[in-house]
Amino acid sequence: MLTIAYIGNGKSTNRYHLPFALNRDCLKVKTIYARNPHKAEWDKLPGVLYTDDIQAVMNDAEIQLVVICTHIDSHYSYAKLALDHGKHVLVEKPFMMSAEEAKSIFEYAREKKLIIQCYQNRRYDSDFLTTRAVIESGKLGELLEVEMNYDYYRPETPNSVKQFSRYSSYLFGHGVHTIDQVISYFGTPDRVHYDVRQLLGPGRMNDYFDLDFYYSTLKVSVKSSFFRLKARPSFVVYGKKGVFVKHSIDRQEEHLKLFYLPQGHADFGVDTPEHYGTLTYLDDEGNYHEEKVVSARGDYARVYDDIYEAIVNGREKTIRDDETVAVMEIMERGIEGCS
Repeated sequence: MLTIAYIGNGKSTNRYHLPFALNRDCLKVKTIYARNPHKAEWDKLPGVLYTDDIQAVMNDAEIQLVVICTHIDSHYSYAKLALDHGKHVLVEKPFMMSAEEAKSIFEYAREKKLIIQCYQNRRYDSDFLTTRAVIESGKLGELLEVEMNYDYYRPETPNSVKQFSRYSSYLFGHGVHTIDQVISYFGTPDRVHYDVRQLLGPGRMNDYFDLDFYYSTLKVSVKSSFFRLKARPSFVVYGKKGVFVKHSIDRQEEHLKLFYLPQGHADFGVDTPEHYGTLTYLDDEGNYHEEKVVSARGDYARVYDDIYEAIVNGREKTIRDDETVAVMEIMERGIEGCS
């Protein structure tokens, strides 16, 4: 059993963490800290201590893992405090305010012989896992190009922001998902081309990005915008022998917003046939094939499975330190041209 405390009691904790931590018998949620723990935005969990006393978390010897779900500017201080009290740490993304902070806290955790890790749950998105499986099937042949799109039509979001902040930028807030997917599967690129914009003009929110990652002859593109009335396909993958197109994104977030939770719902986050991607390819004899690909199942709880194995059974971390630092460095370089 791994006993957990959360720092923060907002949307991140209640929508993207608790439904998954509570879906594992090997995990126990004991305490949730917030400056105002009695705010009625989210229903309280029975049997969980809600407190505004941070020492109730830090001085509890039963708590082994502290999960930080606060604004990015407090990630480092809370992480260091937890490490100082002998706790392992899981930190929401973006992990830290800079790559240098990330390197520093990783080194500090190593000195303490403790684990700290970024919560990169989007590695367990259904569309990403499905696309990986298609690539690994070999049916596409040698890979040439991958397009990854993460679009919204939410003009009210950038329209409401009147000054630029790198930490509330689209690149930091959303690019962190897809950039990590790229790094986790393809590794560190040979070079990156950045097109990061403020569509409403200087001094406004970063609301668009288009990053190209180059790996020898392979190009992987990550694109996002707040102004896409009709979203582009989530994934398009081209190889020398075929193409795979997955239009719809992972459905876990869709279900979470409806409070249709993984506990008690076997079809939580599961694609139906209308969401399946299409694989078109030529086989070794030159015969044409076009087929639907049943989607892999996404499950954000697998991040908790990973960190449980690392803490309890000494297994290597799935979300590696160098990958997290690389993501931070790419975001920092990308946002440099905005102001």
